[in-house]
Amino acid sequence: MSPPPSSPSIPTDNGREKRLNNLRASIADLESQVAQCECQIAAITSQLKNDPSVTVQRHIRLLHDYNEIKDIGQGLMGLIADARGMRQIDVQKEFGVGDRD
Repeated sequence: MSPPPSSPSIPTDNGREKRLNNLRASIADLESQVAQCECQIAAITSQLKNDPSVTVQRHIRLLHDYNEIKDIGQGLMGLIADARGMRQIDVQKEFGVGDRD
């Protein structure tokens, strides 16, 4: 006679309750983490002073100002180079201005 087929192990009610309790605890922990992340997002968002379009406009204005100042500096170094009879690149090196500045 052959042995009866083995049945898959069915968790006991006690084991099932433990798993359910562990899963519930994990869910509660994850929900807590989500709440913390949402609080952090809210705090960071509240620190943003301007909307993106205002920030972009400010950067464009600052870049425009920078380019104007750079052009004036280049012009002044050109005048110095002419007055000294030097190349402008040599005047730039003398003042510590690189090619990419």
